[in-house]
Amino acid sequence: MTHIKHWQDPVNAALGAALALSPWVVDFSANIVATTNAVVIGVALIAAAIGAMLVPQAWEEWTEALLGLWMILSPWLLGYSHHIGASLVGLLVGTAVIMLSLWTVATDKKFSLPRSMLP
Repeated sequence: MTHIKHWQDPVNAALGAALALSPWVVDFSANIVATTNAVVIGVALIAAAIGAMLVPQAWEEWTEALLGLWMILSPWLLGYSHHIGASLVGLLVGTAVIMLSLWTVATDKKFSLPRSMLP
């Protein structure tokens, strides 16, 4: 069995699953744009988190962080910010994903920049 290097990655995978299911749990499945966004980004988050669990790389953490940022901004960019449930899910999941991903990058010495690259 593979040892998981960062506990944050399974949590991000679980957040991705929750995001993908959220249209039916929070009841915004009638909004096709919000539902499609939640499902697609949720599946992408699961895939990135699984990749990070199997072969930990910094770019996977940054990908997860970007997906989180997209979830925070998407209600306004895609025009469903009037739906409080969908917007709140995006804000909460996006914020949690960003925090966990940045925590992983900040605490893993393998992911830090070499001192020669720092100013």
